[in-house]
Amino acid sequence: MHRRRFLESAAAGLALAALSPLALASTSRVTRPARLRPGDTVGLVSPAGITYSRDDLEVARATFAALGLEVVFGDHVLARDGYLAGTDQERAGDVTAMFADTEVDALIALRGGWGCARILPHLDYDVIRANPKVLCGFSDVASLLLGVYAQTDLATFHGPNGISNFSTFTTEHFRSVVMSADRAILANPESSEDALVPRQQRTLTIRGGHARGRLVGGNLTVLSAMAGTPYIPDTAGHVLFVEDVGEAIYRIDRMLTQLGQAGVLEGVAGFVFGVCRNCTSDSGGIAGFTLEEVVRHHVEPLGVPAYMGASIGHTTQKLTVPIGIEAELDADAGTIRLLESAVL
Repeated sequence: MHRRRFLESAAAGLALAALSPLALASTSRVTRPARLRPGDTVGLVSPAGITYSRDDLEVARATFAALGLEVVFGDHVLARDGYLAGTDQERAGDVTAMFADTEVDALIALRGGWGCARILPHLDYDVIRANPKVLCGFSDVASLLLGVYAQTDLATFHGPNGISNFSTFTTEHFRSVVMSADRAILANPESSEDALVPRQQRTLTIRGGHARGRLVGGNLTVLSAMAGTPYIPDTAGHVLFVEDVGEAIYRIDRMLTQLGQAGVLEGVAGFVFGVCRNCTSDSGGIAGFTLEEVVRHHVEPLGVPAYMGASIGHTTQKLTVPIGIEAELDADAGTIRLLESAVL
């Protein structure tokens, strides 16, 4: 770890020591990584699917250069093992090596696909725990974010991958949460429609009110597949968020049923359903349920504040949502307010 990082961590430790026992109990469980600053180095890894084009690497390098950040690539970033970016051991080794490398300040997944869950048993969590850094990505990368949070109590970041389209909105929120250490308000972008009442970027309240808890969640398909494993965090008392893409509504129903029966929904403080792009009825017409109806079936019985349509996940306008950080959900306004900075 850079000398600056060490001094920051030491100062944070002294600050915690000065807190009352009650305050210490409420803040000590989650480890926050150091913020990214211009000149820092981002390690780009491929923990899941193949990256076919070398040009993707150059696009990612240019993206982070525009943010004032240097880039290094994992040893197996262009490797191939079937549809995976190298063997499970190679992909896990790249992640562990980036955490161990004192010249690397953050890890960002180049892309999703499938495969992160396969590397979870092969990661060195002692190394990760001893070298807390920003870890960011979305889609299949959610299993890596959740697994690391569950095993190490390190806050992770559900946000853009390395080859994501960093729109102005996406970039501003990434900077705010990961670089500026803002206690940001996570809200959808304003619609650019020329309409008296815009239809885009709207949220829908399922049950009104406010809820407070640590944020946890990710891709619904990934989350439901992790149920029952040691790599899914305890969600009780958390504000749970989910998102997905290209799923038939009956499969959304099936996955929410799985989460409910596995106890993942039990005891959550609040619930947010993010963007579900191209999630359509399989039966057509009026015979099937709508997405809203399915979400209501599973979420209303929880009796907690909840809303739909958050700009999380598979969307160009992407919020960066810190997993493990205390936040307040306003289901009527459709916002999440961070109650603490996600980075030091």
